[in-house]
Amino acid sequence: MTGRWSPLRRVLSLAAALGLWQALTSYDINVWLRFEQFPTVTEVARAYADRVSGDAYWQDLTDSLTRIVTGFALAAVLGVTVGTAVARSQLAADLLGPVLEVLRPVPAIALVPVAILLFPSNEQGIVFITCAAAFFPVMVSTRHAVRALTPVWEEAVLTMGGGRWRILWSVVLPGALPGILGGLSVGIGVSWICVISAEMISGEYGVGYRTWQDYTVVDYPGVFVGMVTIGLLGWLTSTAVELLGRRLTRWLPRAEGRPAAPVRHRPAPAATAAVPSVRTAQERVRS
Repeated sequence: MTGRWSPLRRVLSLAAALGLWQALTSYDINVWLRFEQFPTVTEVARAYADRVSGDAYWQDLTDSLTRIVTGFALAAVLGVTVGTAVARSQLAADLLGPVLEVLRPVPAIALVPVAILLFPSNEQGIVFITCAAAFFPVMVSTRHAVRALTPVWEEAVLTMGGGRWRILWSVVLPGALPGILGGLSVGIGVSWICVISAEMISGEYGVGYRTWQDYTVVDYPGVFVGMVTIGLLGWLTSTAVELLGRRLTRWLPRAEGRPAAPVRHRPAPAATAAVPSVRTAQERVRS
């Protein structure tokens, strides 16, 4: 019954948020928060319809998607490889661990000057920033997931004659896969934040670049069109990562939507048998 009404509740939640937005902006509510300069939902919808009918919108969308997919794919491969190596090899942990821990607190968007100096084009620099943003969540989650594996599985493969690569492909990666997918889910969100910021700073095309240009010319409906587009793209890519994770982990037990079985408490036979014996002992003492 609960799952049946879930889509309806989600639609009603979105409709309520849009209705509140329309009401606050239509009546120019100005109580601490100023909504008088905000565009209404209808104005944003008209601006969105105008943008969709032009080629520039789809060009910006294609450029941003190309950057995010390229950078995220590189981060996924590098993050899983480095995280597994650091967790499995003491040599790799000694050589790469200190460098990674020093670089990990640095925000990826702070690497924009480094990208400008390193790469000959802005396109390569934005892909580098996107990759750096997603790399550390994937690497850290992979490292913790691999270290948390029980050694019994590895010992079982060794007992059956399996080698190092057999252990890696049959034990380590499948066992750490749920943790890796968690890092990928976090990484895709961070990647969108950084790719949009990089496009605003040094990009020539893309959704972030177009949104910033609309802000500079005081086109607030265009700014909100960019924000809606970013939200939709982020939701689609996050959903794609989640669906891929569910497909790769079909062997895991699923407990969603299943009510827990009631637990029935029954008295232990030994305890019930012990009661009359204690009473008999007390009667004997009294007598």
